[in-house]
Amino acid sequence: LHTTVKFLRKTGTEQRWLERHLKDPFVKASKQQHYRCRSAFKLLEIDDKFCVLRPGLSVLDCGAAPGAWSQVAVERVNALGADAAVPSGFVLGVDLLRVSPLEGAVFLSQADITHPSTLRAIQSQLPLGKADVILSDMAPNATGIKELDHQKLIRLCLGLLDISQSVLKPKGTMLCKFWDGSEARVLQSRLKEHFQEVRTIKPQASRKDSAESYHLARLYRGK
Repeated sequence: LHTTVKFLRKTGTEQRWLERHLKDPFVKASKQQHYRCRSAFKLLEIDDKFCVLRPGLSVLDCGAAPGAWSQVAVERVNALGADAAVPSGFVLGVDLLRVSPLEGAVFLSQADITHPSTLRAIQSQLPLGKADVILSDMAPNATGIKELDHQKLIRLCLGLLDISQSVLKPKGTMLCKFWDGSEARVLQSRLKEHFQEVRTIKPQASRKDSAESYHLARLYRGK
């Protein structure tokens, strides 16, 4: 943030963004609770309501950088074995960017989730080559053209759905971010083909003016 402030040109839009960021209660809470970014609270809210993450589960976190969702997953699946009374889970994060190490998680940094070599690496790291839960807070590099960015993210989600056929356990869960737009129903329809239950969620931690929502798909039909 200090680097951002130092080099930020003070246009009206940028100034408003900075002021909103500094006043954001979730930004403040993430610092107080030592999460790597505010997005942790989106997953915490969803998990508190729908129990996506449980001790003993194996989790694949796609678009993991900077690692806030992996932090939540490590806590919720007991990846560190902190609670000896419940099973220990496993967390694997993947991102095109470098992700700083996190105790209790394994990261494949600078790895393209769409590349076959990354899929092989994922399968080699996951226990028995499969995940109980796939999380995706992935987003493409924004162009600023709303519909184009929406379409790019939908394609990422559809690609992840294809990957799930190789790495998601039967009756598994997928939680993926999407931006609203013309192809949102295409993704929803595809998810319904592969999962028994699909719902759309907009957490309170998602800014009201943001087009983002999340699809929670449960009970994967795969073999």
